[in-house]
Formats: sequence, structure tokens, C-alpha cells
Amino acid sequence: MTGPLPAAGRTPPGAADGRPLVGAVHSYDLSTGVDGPGTRFVAFLAGCPLRCRFCHSPDTWYRRSGREHTVDQLMAEVAKYRRFVTVAGGGVTISGGEPLMQPAFTGEVLRRCHADGLHTALDTSGFLGDRADDALLDATDLVLLDIKSWDPATYRRVTRTGRVTPTLRFARRLADRGTPVWIRFVLVPGLTDDEANVAGIASFVAGLATVQRVEVLPFHRLGAHKYTELGLSFPLADTAPPDAALLARVRGQFAAHGLTVH
Repeated sequence: MTGPLPAAGRTPPGAADGRPLVGAVHSYDLSTGVDGPGTRFVAFLAGCPLRCRFCHSPDTWYRRSGREHTVDQLMAEVAKYRRFVTVAGGGVTISGGEPLMQPAFTGEVLRRCHADGLHTALDTSGFLGDRADDALLDATDLVLLDIKSWDPATYRRVTRTGRVTPTLRFARRLADRGTPVWIRFVLVPGLTDDEANVAGIASFVAGLATVQRVEVLPFHRLGAHKYTELGLSFPLADTAPPDAALLARVRGQFAAHGLTVH
């Protein structure tokens, strides 16, 4: 539907002075069966605090890579596809980058969509989960929560900048609130595939009452060209995707804990 939008200017993002709330939007698109149930309008916000070694969207790392939108402007784009996504059993997903880098903008878009009867989803690593206030989560029908790894050292190797504790704290908070959650785990041979690492996530997730499914996502190199375009080195250029046996083993570990695996 659209590629990356032109670069953002220098307008402040806040609305405290009475000006419209502004967010940096990298791009938006339609997806089916990937970013929540049904066909969805997905807004990718710009800016992320993590630098995951397997990231396929390095072009969303910085806020300046987006174009500033008011909430009304983004809602006008949503409105163009409202009937289509509703008939297709979908809704609106706010993704990134990391949408909780812009919690006020993200929260207001979710609130407006929710008030309009659209199913809403938040796609996040949970690293900035403390920034999601109750009003934002009240307007969120589903959280797509990406748990990078269980082992703290592995999590650090994966993200290069983050810690797993905030994500786990956010996951418990979602469960306590009764918020439906889909867990996402990217399987990277030689990085996230250790049996104990997977077992730790599976055991933790099995204790969260609102987890509806676990998505084991095989690592791929489809975003490698973006690194080249940005003059960056792709950290996992020599890593192959997981084979069928490894996928089966990891999916089996989650299933053994009574979790629904996709």
C-alpha cells in the first residue's frame, strides 16, 4: 500500500500546549494472518530502543525515518480501509519500530480505533511496557508480545541494548489485566535455539492465563538488502534459517507446556 514515508521534520510530538498530538509514522500497509486476526491495517511507527541482530527493518530504528502525522491524519488513512478490514474479520495493528517509543500517540490512535468499533492490536517487544498506561491498554484488544529470549545473557546478545526483565514484567501485567496475548519468538540457529532458553520461555508463558497462542517465527534474511541500502552490516548474514527438525523441536517444547503453537 505504501513504502517508507518521507523523513520527519522537527515539530515537537506533544499536545500539551494545545497543538494536535503528532507521531512519527514510518509506513502503513495491509496484512492478512500476520499482525493479528484477519486482514489488518498496520501502522509502523518509527523509532526503536533495541538493535536486534535479526531485525528485518533497520529502516525503522530512528524517529527521523518517519513522517509526522497527527492522529486525525492517521485515522483518515485507517478510514479508507475500515469497511474492508471489518468484513475480513480484522482491525488495526500499531507496530514499529517500537510503538511504545511514542506512547501518547499510540494510545490515542488505539483509543480512537477502539471507540470506532475496530479490533485493536499492539505489536511490541514489551521492553518499554512500563510506558503503556492503563488507558492505552484499555483500548487494546490484543497484544502481540515478542519475547526475544529467556536467558538474560542471550537476550542481551540478541538485542544488543536491552534486558528481558521489563518484558516479563509487562507480560505478567497483561495477564493480571486479562488482556489477550499472542507470544512471538524468533528462532535463530546458534543464537536463540538453546533448549534451556526455549524451555524457560515456554514455562513462563504457560503460567500466563491470557496467552492464546505462541508463534515460533523462523529466522530469515529477507531484510538483508535494507542493511546494504543503509550502509550497515547485517549481523546474521552467514546464519541459515532453522531447518525442519529444529522448528519441530522448538514448537514441540512449547506444545509440551499445553500451549497452542502456530
